Amino acid sequence: MATKKMNILVYSGNGSTTESVRHCLYTLRRLLSPTYAVIPVTGEIIIKEPWISSCALLVFPGGADLGYCRTLNGEGNRRISRYVNAGGSYLGFCAGGYYGSQKCEFEIDDPVMRVVGDRELGFFPGICRGLAFDGFVYHSEAGARAADVKINKKCFDSAKEDMAETFKTYYNGGGVFVDAKKLETRGVQVLAEYTEDLHVDPGGCKAAIIYRKIGEGHAVLTGPHPEFAPQNLTTIPKIPAYSSIIDAISSTDASRVAFMRLVLAKLGLKVNEEEQAVPSLSRLHLSSHSPTDVSQLIASWNEIISVVDGEDYIKGVNDVFRVEKEGSVWGIQGLKKAVDAVSSALPTVFSSTTDEQDLATLKDDQNSKPKTDEDKIRDSIEYTTTATSPDQILDYDKLVKSIVPHPTELPSTRETPSFHHEAYYANLKHHHSKSQNHAPKFGTQLLYGDVVTSTNTLLEKNPSLLRNLPTGFTFTATTQIAGRGRGTNVWVAPPGALMFSTVVHHPFTLTESAPIIFIQYIAALAIVRGIQSYAPGYAALPVKLKWPNDIYAQLPGSPANPLVKIGGILVNSSYSGAEYNVVCGIGLNLDNPLPTTSLNSLLPSLSSSSVATESESTLKPLTHEKLLASILACFEELYRDFCRLGWSKEMEEEYYACWLHSGQIVDLETDEASGMRARIKGITRDWGLLLAEELGWQDRPTGRMVALQSDSNSFDFFRGLVRRKI
Repeated sequence: MATKKMNILVYSGNGSTTESVRHCLYTLRRLLSPTYAVIPVTGEIIIKEPWISSCALLVFPGGADLGYCRTLNGEGNRRISRYVNAGGSYLGFCAGGYYGSQKCEFEIDDPVMRVVGDRELGFFPGICRGLAFDGFVYHSEAGARAADVKINKKCFDSAKEDMAETFKTYYNGGGVFVDAKKLETRGVQVLAEYTEDLHVDPGGCKAAIIYRKIGEGHAVLTGPHPEFAPQNLTTIPKIPAYSSIIDAISSTDASRVAFMRLVLAKLGLKVNEEEQAVPSLSRLHLSSHSPTDVSQLIASWNEIISVVDGEDYIKGVNDVFRVEKEGSVWGIQGLKKAVDAVSSALPTVFSSTTDEQDLATLKDDQNSKPKTDEDKIRDSIEYTTTATSPDQILDYDKLVKSIVPHPTELPSTRETPSFHHEAYYANLKHHHSKSQNHAPKFGTQLLYGDVVTSTNTLLEKNPSLLRNLPTGFTFTATTQIAGRGRGTNVWVAPPGALMFSTVVHHPFTLTESAPIIFIQYIAALAIVRGIQSYAPGYAALPVKLKWPNDIYAQLPGSPANPLVKIGGILVNSSYSGAEYNVVCGIGLNLDNPLPTTSLNSLLPSLSSSSVATESESTLKPLTHEKLLASILACFEELYRDFCRLGWSKEMEEEYYACWLHSGQIVDLETDEASGMRARIKGITRDWGLLLAEELGWQDRPTGRMVALQSDSNSFDFFRGLVRRKI
């Protein structure tokens, strides 16, 4: 079995800069989503996690490559080299270009800035020498420039004849690839050259961007930053020339984007014909099956609401929420009111002739006073009013999120065209009745947003709000622009995915009889049960469970019946008072054929199979509203029984009936059993640990048993590997 390479991994660990990572994510997501998931990863993930089999491209952004070396020299670089030589792709921008070369020479005549040394990857079999242009200053844009580069079109199969020969690209501290043309016999191609005089000797040509075939894979290394979009660069008053740099890059931006497309295609990726813009955040609609419950819920928030300029706000740890009052509109008028309110509360704006020492003194005075919640709310209001363009890199945590209560009637389809509330609540009532959930709670109060950051983050990272939400409260969205996975995984989840997070306040008194770790297994069972009990004919959908929290589908129509991931579960918990506050996040690919497959893509083959009856021969596509209702009803039924009976024998048997690991032989690379070969036996019924039995000569059991925690170990199903997790 093989898994599809669908992940673009952007290194965001030691040595990288926040801005360089954000520029990479911004550009790559616009050019590659939704075919690929563009995800930031740390050095520990590269060293310890099984990322290789699903990675389509590994990206190293700008920063300082010595930080990369300190983190990844040794095992990290061995894994990267093995990945590329086996068919993977590497893309290194600026510092990532130095790092991917055989040797780095940086300011060799400057005793303070000098960096010289061999590099382990050696994808470019020569020297990357910098500075290509003089004037670089660490942690500053003072040495930045719009570098002019000439494209070598003959290196690209799909380059159009009318494509411009040159373009301007952001540059700040990058190098030149010395004697690159002389290394053509070793597979090096010069994709673009600097056109201007350089600060260092470049050898035979001024190679700014190079490509090389390496084993079965390949790499592209750059000196400048063609991934930097000019709309994400802002003028700097202290550097008057910086605005002209932005203008110069903007003037040839179409050619820059076209060049980036060519580079990504040369690395074997499927590139979007049109850039995919990240949508703006939407309002969050709060509703209930019984509308009067909305008013009661809002009233229960009284202690966590702050009133600022007559408006109600909730200041969470991570986000600021504005609770709209009935009849109010958080639109242009609301923004104008907020701007006026903030402006009157802020100090006078100084002119460009104001003494910088006075400004610095004022800033120190302001920073010396701890900010109150009201100050932080005003900061968010100010940021929201000035950073609203979807064509810019935004700090979404700083944007005010607007909650719209619906205390008298459900949201109309005009307000939420992508989610039909009446259909959802009608199906919820039906499925709760079917599951015999009397006085149901799960899903009866719903928060919906068309475009949100992350349903899990907005609940779990704002504990004051979370503690004031009832068990069963559910938050769902059509699009997530900062969806969360295990570890540091973050990505854009496009329309077509069913995404929701449900709140569970699990009593501490149930710790022994119903351990909290089993909630992730109950959620997994609820997904399978909810899909297969959706309606008559859907029970044969081949949905499987991978330990501890992934949902897979078995693709029909192939002799090998390959398995692909279609969803996942993320459970976060915190403890307060006498209970655990749990946020169970679930994501399922319902409609998107990319990047893997979707539930609805499986229906045609199921409908035409002998499994379906005549009346079920044409199964209708699953809808978000009905499937969400079905899963939530099953979740409540399972959770109710779990609180009463614990992880019962019946639940265990149902779980094993759809999981992938019965009898699977794996290699263990964990603290408990490094290098052990073992056979998976199941999950312990006391604490939900993965149980494995050691195998000896000719895979005969030795009798030794090992129990592994889901939060401490990762499972690469396709390689049969359980590895210690970061």
